[in-house]
Amino acid sequence: MSNKVYEVDICGYNAKLPILPLPSGINIAFFNLHGDQKLTEHCGKSLAPLLSDCEVLITAESKGLQLCHVTARELGMPYYAVARKSKKLYMQDGIEITIKESITTGAIQKLYLSKHDVDLIKGKKVGIVDDVVSTGASLSGLEDLVQKAGGHVHKKAFVLAEGDAQYRKDVIFLATIPIL
Repeated sequence: MSNKVYEVDICGYNAKLPILPLPSGINIAFFNLHGDQKLTEHCGKSLAPLLSDCEVLITAESKGLQLCHVTARELGMPYYAVARKSKKLYMQDGIEITIKESITTGAIQKLYLSKHDVDLIKGKKVGIVDDVVSTGASLSGLEDLVQKAGGHVHKKAFVLAEGDAQYRKDVIFLATIPIL
């Protein structure tokens, strides 16, 4: 692993992101909320006001989970929907979609939503919450899942916009990072 880091100010929080190579040959400033309670709390609390007019939130496992949890808690939402990357036993009556390759996985994936979460989303203004938007492949999958569940994508919120994603007019974010 490289000792190089990219520093980014996320609404007053200075985060030091390790610069990591991807199999495609590009380098990214790797943003990881797993295990970082202070950063997760800061980011979730910073996103919450931007999503206050949403009726329910959705995220994809796994890095978005704790972020969405904090954001939903701050908004007083007792539940949020979780798009899983594998079909669990309790999801037999749910829905699924296939998404294109994302910048970090480099592979085609499936996303699954339980019937409980489909019912939670149906007919509601949905806020998509995740850590980073880059190529938009994962975001497109979440949008398709919300639509298939009968919800209406109201807002798409991220901690970071990577590369050209910062120029998208359909997403909101707290800070930007480059593709290196």
